Amino acid sequence: MFKHILIPTDGSNLAAKGARTGIRLAKALGARVTGLYVVFPYVPPVYSEAALYYAPGLSPKEGKRVYQEQAKKALDRLAADARKAGVPCTTRFATMGYPWRAILQVARSARCDAIVMASHGRGGLAGLILGSETTQVLARSRIPVLVVR
Repeated sequence: MFKHILIPTDGSNLAAKGARTGIRLAKALGARVTGLYVVFPYVPPVYSEAALYYAPGLSPKEGKRVYQEQAKKALDRLAADARKAGVPCTTRFATMGYPWRAILQVARSARCDAIVMASHGRGGLAGLILGSETTQVLARSRIPVLVVR
């Protein structure tokens, strides 16, 4: 059935639950997994004339280091779960402002045949305003997507 499953993660406990589900599915099917963490592009701090407080920002170099550390931590957790289950796993991180686009691009470039991802379930106004990465992936994916809640 599925031979290569993409498992996006943001490092949250819910994403870890989705990752474990994806890994169990991969084990049952004899598939391999690719873990993905999307790193947002560095955005320098913006100061206005009306700013009352000084909030120090990260330099581009520091920002990149922090983002990569977060990605490594989340992907190491996913890889350890896969290793423990005996499932072949590779990990990647992508830099993009829209995580759903990165998920679909990596799924395509890695030739994944399924995506397993968690959904934070933002509904109501927050879901409408912020959008949902899961909703965007579901609406645009050409491969099956399993959503874990």
